[in-house]
Amino acid sequence: MNRAKIGIVTGLQAETQWLHKAGFMVRAGGGTPHGALDASEALVQAGAEALISFGLAGGLRPGLKPGTVLVPSVVIAGTRTYPCDYRLIEFLGGATLGPIVAGHKIAASIQAKRLLYQRNHPAAIDLESGSVGQIAKQRKLPFAVLRAVADPAERNLPPAALVALNDDGSLNIARLMRSIAWQPWQIPGLIAVGRDAKAARKALLERLKTLPASC
Repeated sequence: MNRAKIGIVTGLQAETQWLHKAGFMVRAGGGTPHGALDASEALVQAGAEALISFGLAGGLRPGLKPGTVLVPSVVIAGTRTYPCDYRLIEFLGGATLGPIVAGHKIAASIQAKRLLYQRNHPAAIDLESGSVGQIAKQRKLPFAVLRAVADPAERNLPPAALVALNDDGSLNIARLMRSIAWQPWQIPGLIAVGRDAKAARKALLERLKTLPASC
C-alpha cells in the first residue's frame, strides 16, 4: 500500500500541511473525538485503505519526556480495545511500550493523569485515536497510531491550553488571549507547554522523514 492510500487523522490544521507534503491523505479532526469520527469517515469516503491517528498526546507514564514518539500496539477506549495493524506499526517505526488511552476530555491535572495510569498503565492519552480506531474497525481497515508526548505526566496544564483550539484544529487567538488576561499567572506554564509541544512536533517531523514510500 502506498502513502496516497493511507488516510491520516490529525488534530491541528498546521499538521495537515506536513502530511500532505509527505504524500498522505489527511483530514484535521480538531482534537476532539467527534471531529476525529467525521475526519475518519471523510477519509474512507475519499478512498483511504488504512487509517492512522497522528499528532500530540498527553503523557501518563511517569518519566516520559516531551518529544517521546509513541507507536502503540493497542488503543483502549473504555471497555473496548482497538488493536493496531502489525504492518502499519512496522511502517511507522515499530511498536513502543504501553497502550494509548482514548479520552473524551484532556487530562489536565497531575491527579487525573495519575488515576488514568493506575488503571492499565498506558503510556499516554489522546482524544482522537479511539474514534479513528472505531471507524477502522467498522470499515475493516488497518489502523495504527503515531503520536508524540507534548505534555508530561508530572505537569498540570494551564487553563488557556484547554481553550486554545477551534473545532477545525486552528488556533483561537482571541480565546487564548482572554484566558491569559483573566489569569496572567499561567504565562510561565503556557511557555513550557509551547516549548514541549514544539519538541513533540519536531519529533513527529523527524519520524515522518524516516518512513518508507509504502507499507
